[in-house]
Amino acid sequence: MSFNIYWLLKYQVLFCVFSWNLVSGQIRYSIPEELQLGAFVGNLAADLGLDMMQLSAGSLRIVPGASKQYVDVNLDNGILFIKGKIDREYLCGPSLTCVLTLDAVVENPLTLYQVEVEVLDVNDNAPSFPKDEFRLQISELAAAGARFPLESAHDPDIGTNSVQTYQLHPNDYFILDVQMRSAVGKLPVLVLQRSLDRETESTHRLTLIAKDGGVPVRSGTAQVTIIVKDVNDNSPVFPQSVYRVSLLETAPTGTLVITLNATDLDEGSNGEIMYSLSSHSSAKVRQLFDVNSKTGDVRVKGNLDYEDSNIFEINIKAMDKNSDAMSEHCDVLVNIIDVNDNSPEVTLTSFSSTVFEDAPLGTVVALVSVADKDSGLNGQVQCQISNTLPFKLDSSLKHYYRLMIQDRLDREHTSRYDVIITCRDAGNPSLTSKKTIRVDVSDINDNAPRFTQHLYTANVRENNVIGVSIFSMTAFDPDVGQNARLNYSLLETQVQGASVASYVAIKAQSGVIFAQRPFDYEQLKNFQIQVQVQDSGVPPLASNVSVDVFILDQNDNVPVIVRPLPEYGSTATETISRLAEPGYMVAKVSATDADAGQNARLSYQIFQATHHNLFTISPETGGIWTIRHITNKDAAKQRLVIMVRDNGTPSLSATVTIILSVVGRDTEMSSNVSGLSEHPGIKPDMSLSLVVALAVISIIFLVILLILAVKVHKSRNGLGAQHWSLGSCCCFQTRNSLNGIQNASRNLQIPPNYVEVFGGDPLSQSFRYESCSTLQSTKRDFMTPNTCSSSIGKNYVRNESIGKEIMNSENYSNTVSNEVRRF
Repeated sequence: MSFNIYWLLKYQVLFCVFSWNLVSGQIRYSIPEELQLGAFVGNLAADLGLDMMQLSAGSLRIVPGASKQYVDVNLDNGILFIKGKIDREYLCGPSLTCVLTLDAVVENPLTLYQVEVEVLDVNDNAPSFPKDEFRLQISELAAAGARFPLESAHDPDIGTNSVQTYQLHPNDYFILDVQMRSAVGKLPVLVLQRSLDRETESTHRLTLIAKDGGVPVRSGTAQVTIIVKDVNDNSPVFPQSVYRVSLLETAPTGTLVITLNATDLDEGSNGEIMYSLSSHSSAKVRQLFDVNSKTGDVRVKGNLDYEDSNIFEINIKAMDKNSDAMSEHCDVLVNIIDVNDNSPEVTLTSFSSTVFEDAPLGTVVALVSVADKDSGLNGQVQCQISNTLPFKLDSSLKHYYRLMIQDRLDREHTSRYDVIITCRDAGNPSLTSKKTIRVDVSDINDNAPRFTQHLYTANVRENNVIGVSIFSMTAFDPDVGQNARLNYSLLETQVQGASVASYVAIKAQSGVIFAQRPFDYEQLKNFQIQVQVQDSGVPPLASNVSVDVFILDQNDNVPVIVRPLPEYGSTATETISRLAEPGYMVAKVSATDADAGQNARLSYQIFQATHHNLFTISPETGGIWTIRHITNKDAAKQRLVIMVRDNGTPSLSATVTIILSVVGRDTEMSSNVSGLSEHPGIKPDMSLSLVVALAVISIIFLVILLILAVKVHKSRNGLGAQHWSLGSCCCFQTRNSLNGIQNASRNLQIPPNYVEVFGGDPLSQSFRYESCSTLQSTKRDFMTPNTCSSSIGKNYVRNESIGKEIMNSENYSNTVSNEVRRF
């Protein structure tokens, strides 16, 4: 206890001297070994200039090294204290200096300090000999001055605390000579002062004392027993006392180090030499080297390591085989040559595994320490990383590299980096070590959501169900997490004067658009909406896109018949002459459909008819034509039910009933004509030009009638023939004209302008046929000379279109025809 207090007081002065030894960013303390746990080393916080606030924030920490941590810092007060028992002899061995190196890291800003703690030796070990007794056999023939090396004592302490001197208790034959050896230090050697006499004293017992230079002095003793032997008076002799050899540390087991050759002048067994390692060779030497007892070859026995020890001193003993054997010693100094057999050691000291993508340039990501156990060029290390990475290595700190950001990071481009730090020494061949650091890039909201298209088109059928999905869109945000969580909404716009929200709605999470009302194609064919998508970042970012919504038509409208206009409910009436030729157009049905496309494509068909083989209808135009002649057996009233059907799915249809009155006698014709004068189909808004044309033609017709009447009156003698001629002419011209019109239209694919040119009212054509029929009946009756002309005048009443009735005179016929064509 008093010994420890003594040393503690002794080194208090050293603390004051060395605690502020700051050189090149280093702090150095000195302490004696064997201090108690928790003992004060130094105030590291005060020496670094840190206040208590920084300590409480955890800014100061000690970076543990590869070996055991003997000192640590108290984060409450910044005191550096003893954490583990320090035995300088165990820690540093025979090295003169023993320094513990540790690194202190101060955060914010990141600063590295190297702290060195020098461990001072305390004289806590006494010298000791390898064994308690040394036995020597010395021939009585040994001459005065003969030297006999003894094994040296060992003291783990260093400096003055190690072995300093040897003493030998006084005797009459031997004195002690202390030699200095490079490897073992001081070596005690017995020197014979005078010849020995075995008969006088056969055994000598000496006491050898080894003392150190500590305070107080410590010592150790050993007994030296000398046996005096007779006869063999020559000892082996080495050519030289010290040999020097260089050897690579990679020399394999069995490598020859040196071959020793000692000589002995004796003969026989006294001259045969045996080699061996001397007793004072260290245990390390015995592990690594061996000597052949017969040949003197010294060979490598174990694995050499320059970093462990770079020089060995091998003491070889040569001894003859005589019973009174004599020996001689020599030293082999082996210098170990360093070979680049240690790769650089890369240690991650400080590391931030995650950085934001907007981190400023120069941000330190990691701190890496690098060391190489080799020496010289073999221990010089350079580290580098790939040039393609947005990082760089800064080597401004000794033995340390800082991994820093040198280019802008973009998480959407690269979210993770595996930074491989490659460290290579300068040896030949060079050795390399690698350290992989994984750096994750954290996301910031720097990307607005994007739609896959600039414009979307949505199609929805009319009469849709409310709430049904009509379209779905997807936006993409390259960010992640909250920054990529999207919400969809409709921008406020107007559709036909109403808010777009009354037409459609959108689900915020999925972007699915729903109908808020049923659509009607006939009222609204298309409209446009604006959709906005916004992420949930801070601040949020958004994008807009237009969606054109097209309403698709459904077959929801029945065809509407616009011609002929029904007179009685859903029934229309028309007339037709029994003399109508096949291919004669009776009437035309026209209809419209409010739908579009195929839904509005109409086709016409005869749904019901009194005689199915009498009439046909054009499916495309709706024109009704006669197929054959009307016979007397055919009913006077023909009922046709015309169906108009669209091309939708399912198809919709409408019908109209047409009553056709078949006329064939004069009375019927007259009644029909009188009835036709008030036919509802005659339009009161006939153009003035048509009225004028009809008036002119009527006047010409009357003048011609008067001329014909006068001419007939003057030529009574030829009345019968003329009357026949006139009747024939009238009927012939009329029928030819009608047949010419009808024969041109026998094909049922009738041009659409046929009705417009020759009159859409079938009654006018029926009237012409009735007139012709009357004339033909007059042809057979020669008793009334003016029957044809009077019949023509009586039956010619009207022509609803442009066509005119053909007269019974050739000149008259030509004149009327020319007027019709001109008009």
